[in-house]
Amino acid sequence: MNRKSLWTIGTVAWLAVLGALASSAQDKYTLRVPGGLSFSDFRGYEAWQAIGVSRNDRAVAVILGNPVMINAYRAGIPANGKPVPDGAKMAKVHWAPQSNAYFTETTGPGTLLNVDFMEKDSKRFADSGGWGWAAFDYDATSKTFTPATTTDTPPQGHDAKCGFACHTRAKTKDYVFTEYGNR
Repeated sequence: MNRKSLWTIGTVAWLAVLGALASSAQDKYTLRVPGGLSFSDFRGYEAWQAIGVSRNDRAVAVILGNPVMINAYRAGIPANGKPVPDGAKMAKVHWAPQSNAYFTETTGPGTLLNVDFMEKDSKRFADSGGWGWAAFDYDATSKTFTPATTTDTPPQGHDAKCGFACHTRAKTKDYVFTEYGNR
């Protein structure tokens, strides 16, 4: 076998390996929780505007909103007691807290833990305050997501009502915890 043939065979083998790796990567947008909420309903959440942040000993989080939710906040909803309009969506991305290597007095995102979603659709989710929820855990080793379970902290059902019990604390604010800070 000549050098050109070996190079061609090596290149084809390498491309095959890369193709296999690419095809084995999870498409998170195919995931769905019972009750109809799916990751694809929140496509593009990574670029939504920040609403606020949250932190405890276990996680640091950013809460994001789609344009419908951001416009509702700008109109004073839900603080003014009016309901959030249908079509509003929120995402909450949780990471393990990690000290900043350059500014050790601060804590920021470390390993991704999970992503939680809320969607307002008063007809579809009439039996859960007009909101549907979904929570997806992230496995950093396999770089894959799975629906959250009752063994999580906090426990999560893995259907579209998984956040309802917890969010009833904020019923007077249309089940929304997060304040929209002045900018």
